Amino acid sequence: MLRSLLQASVAASRRAVAWNLNDIAPPSEQVLFRFASVADLSPWKVYSDHEHGGLSKASLELNKESGQTGVFSGTLSVDMPDDTNIRMKRSGFTGMRTSHEDDCLDLEAFDTIAFRLKGDGRVYVSNIRTENWIGGLGASPSNTWQAFVFAPAGEWSVVKIPFNKYLPTWRGKIIDSNQDLNAARVTGMGLSVAADGGPEGAVQGPGKFRLELDWIKARRSK
Repeated sequence: MLRSLLQASVAASRRAVAWNLNDIAPPSEQVLFRFASVADLSPWKVYSDHEHGGLSKASLELNKESGQTGVFSGTLSVDMPDDTNIRMKRSGFTGMRTSHEDDCLDLEAFDTIAFRLKGDGRVYVSNIRTENWIGGLGASPSNTWQAFVFAPAGEWSVVKIPFNKYLPTWRGKIIDSNQDLNAARVTGMGLSVAADGGPEGAVQGPGKFRLELDWIKARRSK
């Protein structure tokens, strides 16, 4: 009986050590957002130049056929209404971003953002907002870091973007900064698309766009 108790004690100790190690070691990935239900889409807000007098339109809805993925789609327009008296510095853009920033995401254990998506040949921009630690940016409570997202048209792809590929921006322009992206204090995320810009071979210009999303994850490459 003593031997049985000893063996049981050793086995229990080994399990406890294994559980503790699992608790200490961070997971290799973390699901940040899924797009499989109406509730999954609720944290996201769609915006466009339409809010400033432009004619671009966008929506984020569940795929009407499968009901298991989100579809960010619409029309990019660089035109302005004939009767407008608004002076716009830029048109032909739209995007989607998380609307709740009360709690920060701590992604310090990871080094990459991964997207499973189906593109349309356009280049999109991934936006990560972090708690502001770059000076000289006015009263903004957060910084925006941006990186390009490109996926071939009409097929599912997993696009991986390391944090060190995100560049600090201010009002859409890259700024000089020696700081790294503050992954421990992520206040929000987003995706955007514009009629202009993009590498050679990518779809550009005004017209329809469509990006289908399955999930967004934080991953650790090592």
